[in-house]
Amino acid sequence: MNQHFTLNINELIKLLWQRKLLIIVVTGIFAIGSVVFALSLPNIYKAEVLLSPQTADNDMRNIGAELGGLAALAGISATGGNSEEVNLALQTITSRIFVDHFITKHELLVPLMALEGWSDKTGDLTYNDQIYDVASGQWTREVEAPKAPEPSAWEAYKVFIEQIEYERLKDSGFVRVSLTSLSPVLAQEWVTWMVTDLNNWVKTRDIEEINKNILYLTAQMKKTELSSMQQIFNNLIEEQVKRLMLAEAQDEYVFKVIDPAVVPEEKVSPKRAVICILGTFLGGIVSVLLVLFLAYRKA
Repeated sequence: MNQHFTLNINELIKLLWQRKLLIIVVTGIFAIGSVVFALSLPNIYKAEVLLSPQTADNDMRNIGAELGGLAALAGISATGGNSEEVNLALQTITSRIFVDHFITKHELLVPLMALEGWSDKTGDLTYNDQIYDVASGQWTREVEAPKAPEPSAWEAYKVFIEQIEYERLKDSGFVRVSLTSLSPVLAQEWVTWMVTDLNNWVKTRDIEEINKNILYLTAQMKKTELSSMQQIFNNLIEEQVKRLMLAEAQDEYVFKVIDPAVVPEEKVSPKRAVICILGTFLGGIVSVLLVLFLAYRKA
């Protein structure tokens, strides 16, 4: 076949009209397939919570500014900036150690790894019996070594991290944390628990650090006989005690909830109409290309 295969517009339209039945059939197959595929996808729900970073007390900021240099000389860190604390907390959300603690504490491994669907009529959860058998409470998935039937912390982390998102709004400085799930109830519960646990996590870490600083400063003060140095250590200890009191008194330590998460009533995905339209459009393109291919072969 050394001859060139060419068609002008009129011939192309005529050819497509002659093959209209083939075009309709192929496009229809793609359309039906896209509808079946779209309906087979489970609904995904997203719950969101809007947070406001907690601002440090003005007096504490002044003390931190005045004693920051002295604290550095003493070998401890002064009160960190609010922005730094917020950034650290946001990074903690997606850290492996925090996610693993969160999953273990709330016993989320089964719904995280084996959840198959949620009934909007009864609110019941359904699980994939090829992964987890609810009746026996045993993991039934078949995997190759070195994996075990029960998912590891690493596997759970990779799945969970795909469901959690956070965004720091540039204009207001607020933080929006969202979580997706097959169940709207679970999405709301999990994102609410996550904010609470995150505040407690950072609070506990800071309290431990402050207590270590106080012990260190107290020990250093006892080693010196200079009254000026003792006064410096006293000021540093006083600053750490104030930090400790503020930390222990605050429940919303890093983030204050502005708009709490609610159970979403509408899904965020899949976009079934878009899937059907794109599937039908793809079928039309494939059918036209098929007609041209057959015409080329015939020529």
